[in-house]
Amino acid sequence: MRGKDILLFTFLLFNFLFINAQQEISISLNEVLEKVENNNHTVKISEQDFNAAKADYNQTNSIFLPNIAVSHAAISTTNPLMAFGSKLNQEILTQADFNPALLNDPDEIKNFATKIEIQQPIFNADGIFMRKAAKAKMNAFELQSNRTKDAMKLEVTKAYMQLQVAYKAVEVIEKAKNAAFENRKIAENNFKQGYLQKADVLAVEVHVTEVENQLLTTKSNVQNASDYILFLMNEKSDVILKPTTELKAALDLEVYNQLLSENRADIEAMENSTEAYNNMYKASKMTYLPRLNAFGSYELYDDKLFGTNAKGYLIGAQLSWNVFEGYKRIGKTQKSKAEFDKAEISLDQYKNQSQLEFVKAKRQLKDAENKLTLTNLALEQSKEALRIRTNRFEQGLEKTSDLLISETQYLQKQLEYLQTVFNYNFTKAYVNFLTK
Repeated sequence: MRGKDILLFTFLLFNFLFINAQQEISISLNEVLEKVENNNHTVKISEQDFNAAKADYNQTNSIFLPNIAVSHAAISTTNPLMAFGSKLNQEILTQADFNPALLNDPDEIKNFATKIEIQQPIFNADGIFMRKAAKAKMNAFELQSNRTKDAMKLEVTKAYMQLQVAYKAVEVIEKAKNAAFENRKIAENNFKQGYLQKADVLAVEVHVTEVENQLLTTKSNVQNASDYILFLMNEKSDVILKPTTELKAALDLEVYNQLLSENRADIEAMENSTEAYNNMYKASKMTYLPRLNAFGSYELYDDKLFGTNAKGYLIGAQLSWNVFEGYKRIGKTQKSKAEFDKAEISLDQYKNQSQLEFVKAKRQLKDAENKLTLTNLALEQSKEALRIRTNRFEQGLEKTSDLLISETQYLQKQLEYLQTVFNYNFTKAYVNFLTK
């Protein structure tokens, strides 16, 4: 064998052994969808975004629930005021302590204070609307998470169909390779009999090499498509996935009657986001109203650590009204109003864009359906042309170049038909995705 032939043989053998060394596992679309829903990183990230928004909403419970704090402080002092107050809190003050000399220059005194403080909101109008805004934001993230799952299902369906196309393309090219081998045998036989020139035999050899190269590339596409599905499933495995079903054109005329739904998750998410901005704008206006809060504390004092010799409590309420903050509050209200207006405009734009995208997708689906019919017709015509030329070539009545052109054209039409089937099925799935 020539050096070039040995190198080619070694390369083909290496690829064959490498591919066959990997285990091939059959998997259905539903199995892939289930694993992606449970393990996909993008889906998990969207769920954590919702959990974070839910946590923000839970924080707003503070406008209804009390704030409770417990502290224990220890001091040692000779400060006249602190010393007198500590004795008073410990309920150990005597008549002798009113001696001016002791008041002005007291002995060192230790004081241990345990305090339980409670702050209870009663009326905070801005907090109520901030809570509503947080809830709308939480709902928006939940809907967006659902939409992310729908989008991931579409991506999985697309990847699975690409795997189907890759496997079918391998099958098509392998048949083309076998046909090319048969024609090479015929060409070599005709050359020996003097019917063909050496240039014709070499042209057939070149065609065989091109088909083999194309087959290697297509097998790599199988591996790439399989790896991508494994990535979507968040699985790391040295296997090759194989679809349990072949890609077929599933015509559906009912899809053209579907309408864009206002209840689509991403549109509802935008509406909830707009509602959140509206409530934030209302909350900024509510800051002009006074706030009413109650407070209380229970205190324990002693000259020993954690002692409870003296006790006392304090209960009260505070009505506060921040009348003017320079121009800070006015500017903040103006900003929240602008953000709300922007959200409304964005929502309207998104709805219009979604409708435009939906109409465009249905038009693309119709084009794909028409192309499917025409491509199938061209495939049948190229198949028949190749059959006629092959028969004539076997009889020595056809040029080698014409046969090779017919073989190449038939192979291209088969691959083009596969791509057309993929485009139609995916466009149909995309239209259904836009209607959910």
